Formats: sequence, C-alpha cells, structure tokens
Amino acid sequence: MSDEFLCTRCARHYSTCCQKTDIYVTLGDVRRIENASSSIRFTEYRAPEDASYDQTVEDPFWQHHVFQPDGTRRVLKQQSNGDCHFLGPQGCTLAATVRPLICRLYPFDYDAEGLKQRPAGGCPVDLLRPQQQLLQVLGMDRDQAERYRAQLYAELPEKEDSGAATESAAA
Repeated sequence: MSDEFLCTRCARHYSTCCQKTDIYVTLGDVRRIENASSSIRFTEYRAPEDASYDQTVEDPFWQHHVFQPDGTRRVLKQQSNGDCHFLGPQGCTLAATVRPLICRLYPFDYDAEGLKQRPAGGCPVDLLRPQQQLLQVLGMDRDQAERYRAQLYAELPEKEDSGAATESAAA
C-alpha cells in the first residue's frame, strides 16, 4: 500500500469529509476565518439534507444551541459540486488553526459529556495498513481533541444578533 497520507488516498477512492458534508461553524469559527482569510459570506443557514440527522436524542445540548426554530443551522457554503467552500486542489485552504472546530475534531465522535471511545464513522479505515491505528496515522492527539471539544461546547451557546443571521441567510 502507498506511503501517501491517508486523506490523499481517501480523496482518490471516496468522497471525503470535505465533500457533500454540512460543516457547522460556531461564531468563534466565523471570526477566526474572517480574521485569517479574505473570504466573506462563506456561511449560510440550511436545514440538514439528511432527515435522519436528529440530535434531540443523541445530544440535546447540540440541538438546543445549534438549530434555529426553523430547523436550520449555520454551515459553510458549498461549491456547486458539493465541496466545502474552502476545499482546494491540495486540500483545505484554511490553516489548521483556523479551520472550524468540527473539522479539527473529525474523526473523533463526541457529545456534551466528552469524547467517545471509538472514532466516528466515515474515515476509510479499509485504507489503513495492518497494525495502523486511525488516530495515530492522522496525527491526532486525544488530549488536544478534548480541548477542541471543550472549546466547541463553550462556543455553541453564543448567539449572533438577529440582523446578522437574517443577512447571512440571505447572502
């Protein structure tokens, strides 16, 4: 099997986590991205395309703080082919320290209580070599992921003023 980075191999074989995926962004994420990039109007309010995406049971905190009364939530816009607004030919165009917390956490699975023991599904574990562990190959540290998770849950309750939400939704 190739020595290519796992995400590179994944992109050649599958749709990646940056494609046809709704990426929720906190207001902290929005500020970090605005400060570090020239991109404007990179979010929109949209309901999940997958009707089975229901966080009311899995994570009520998430449901309460992320979703608007109309069922929409603030996500990164997508290119016409479904790729993330920030996905370029060489991967994410945002610096790792600026990427949305959701992106920095993936493929960790988590809720308001903490990180779960097993990673979330979706990463191509079938592309790992024998004896390789997903998180090790991705260079992900569980302690750092817990800090990102804590930051995410600290940022979730932050609300924007209603004028900004309406303007962003219309853009």
